[in-house]
Amino acid sequence: MLVPVADGSEEIESVTIIDVLVRAGATVTVASVMPSSASPSSSSSPVNKHQVTCSRGVKLVADKGIDDCLEQEWDLIACPGGLPGAEYLRDSSSLLTLLTKQEASKKYIAAICASPAMVLQTHGFLKGRSATCFPAERFTTTLEKYQGKDGGAVVVDGHVVTSRGPGTTMVFALKLVELLFGMDKAKEVAGGLLVTYPEEG
Repeated sequence: MLVPVADGSEEIESVTIIDVLVRAGATVTVASVMPSSASPSSSSSPVNKHQVTCSRGVKLVADKGIDDCLEQEWDLIACPGGLPGAEYLRDSSSLLTLLTKQEASKKYIAAICASPAMVLQTHGFLKGRSATCFPAERFTTTLEKYQGKDGGAVVVDGHVVTSRGPGTTMVFALKLVELLFGMDKAKEVAGGLLVTYPEEG
């Protein structure tokens, strides 16, 4: 599973996606889309080479750069939102290459918050598909088949999964677990987190 991150990625979304997938037994690779030279810390030590600063100042150290992920196959690519993080994801040619391969093979593509509109819609991955995103007009008006609050916290259309924002990240991540590993595993992970899944009502 691949989780691309950047300076300005939303930390709740990034860490929750990673954490929940790992709890389910997934091997998760966190990849920075930032150029190595973009960060002052990149030359200081190998530990900080792929460090990003998230939207509220939390620092994350990715496993590798996105260019190092191009030769691998991924069962899931999950894009957190946040600004300007989603813009960096949108503008990454390497991530676009990976998402295009993912689309061609009908493997899971997931995005939350600003990323459904900024990343997936911009590059045509939501054409003809129902989706949701952060409920700001600048995002919602770009989606061809936008599903508002009544559409639920998570919208699944084929192999594309979208969600609304930080507060929906837990159910989003658990939905990814369900799709990849089955409902029993999703319920098991949710139980350990003291979360009810699927949500009641």
